[in-house]
Amino acid sequence: MSLKNLQKKIGVEADGLFGPGTMKAAMAYYKLTPEQAAHFFAQTSHESGGFKVFSENLNYSADGLNRIFAKYFKNAGRDANAYARNPEKIANIVYASRMGNGDTASGDGWKYRGRGAIQLTGKSNYQNFANHMNDQSIMENPDIVATDLSFESALFFFERNKLWDIAAKGVNKDTILLMTKRINGGTHGLEDREAKTIKYYGYVK
Repeated sequence: MSLKNLQKKIGVEADGLFGPGTMKAAMAYYKLTPEQAAHFFAQTSHESGGFKVFSENLNYSADGLNRIFAKYFKNAGRDANAYARNPEKIANIVYASRMGNGDTASGDGWKYRGRGAIQLTGKSNYQNFANHMNDQSIMENPDIVATDLSFESALFFFERNKLWDIAAKGVNKDTILLMTKRINGGTHGLEDREAKTIKYYGYVK
């Protein structure tokens, strides 16, 4: 629903489709340059599965837990079957006692799981975002990051990680590669990110 929330916010038809009209209105609403808008919306589109997934999926099988989170399950001697397909229990294990979260019993892992167009994860990051927005209600209602504030949290990520400096260098393969590495830590999905950045730039340049 977050893309429709964005469209309502920026004053275009909330049809859930990201076309030139939405792109131009969003660029104006957030006061972005064409280069900033192209990079920002291309990267957020990729990270959110085409503006469809704004909350972390932690619905893992036992096998998935032992492969992906071996440190917390297989290697720790914890029975993954007792946590399989239970996202809340999983989050409270894998995110406990880090990123500002309390221990497993605190429930912080689940409360502050990944949300947003570029996932915001962990109590400390939510607190930094709440401070940035001057809105402490985010800490009590973090689900808002998956709905009304999905793109604001991603803008915060761009600002905090100096991604606007990269965007200022233009839209080309070198800047898209650098942007992707800064966001992803590697080059996962680079082809899709390149295609979207060039496409969206064509909407606004």
